Amino acid sequence: MDERAYFTESQTTRPIVLNCPFCRIQETYDLRWIVRKKKDRLPPGADERDRARFAKSQSYMVLLDDAVNCKNPRCRRRFEVSGVKTTAYL
Repeated sequence: MDERAYFTESQTTRPIVLNCPFCRIQETYDLRWIVRKKKDRLPPGADERDRARFAKSQSYMVLLDDAVNCKNPRCRRRFEVSGVKTTAYL
């Protein structure tokens, strides 16, 4: 059974304060995340191995954006998001 059958997926945005490495201005950016919440029960047709994997699994978030554009009108350069975890457990 595929691991995606254990979760319900949705997208959300979270504000994060980042510094532009070029102009060094601190701004708040909305980063997109995929939220995978564990279902309350196992899907039908699962065997013992699937039950064990389902018991160990937990809800988590995955970061979608790896780079953002600077909000400073004079800079507007694209920089990578660093210092932010790409996976967060709920």
